[in-house]
Amino acid sequence: MSRDDVPAPAASAGPGVPPGLPLVDEHRVRIAAGADRVWAALGGWLGERAGPGAAAYARLVRAEPAAASGTPLAEGATLPGFRVARAVPGERAVLTGRHFFSRYAAAAVLAGDGEGGTVLAVRTYARFPGPLGAVYRALVIGSGGHAVAVRRMLDSVRRRAEG
Repeated sequence: MSRDDVPAPAASAGPGVPPGLPLVDEHRVRIAAGADRVWAALGGWLGERAGPGAAAYARLVRAEPAAASGTPLAEGATLPGFRVARAVPGERAVLTGRHFFSRYAAAAVLAGDGEGGTVLAVRTYARFPGPLGAVYRALVIGSGGHAVAVRRMLDSVRRRAEG
């Protein structure tokens, strides 16, 4: 099934997304598992990516926060480059952050698909101030690298939840 066939949950930024951040993109996947399993799979995936490589990159771009603390997907927890600003288990998580080139948020929204499964949508919001921000946006967003990374993350979460 193509991603275009997956119904989109409501598109508002919603609670936890800082005001003034425009929507960059949205990617979604249908997962043949309940929201609780999808939530656990998403938390597991995030936890595995909070290692030394992510922390080194966060320090390089002066990300806030730069280190992991707490349990992934627990409100107030941190991952390199992200703080969990909002967490409603099985429904919604908003991760926010900033670094030298950007201020951003990622909202993961889970919704039932009407067939016992879950649609997981990830929406990215960001501002890229100044000339260096514009260059960073071109490198990360314009190149398609961000879209590839988010689709890979969604596929990984789907495999974990369905496995």
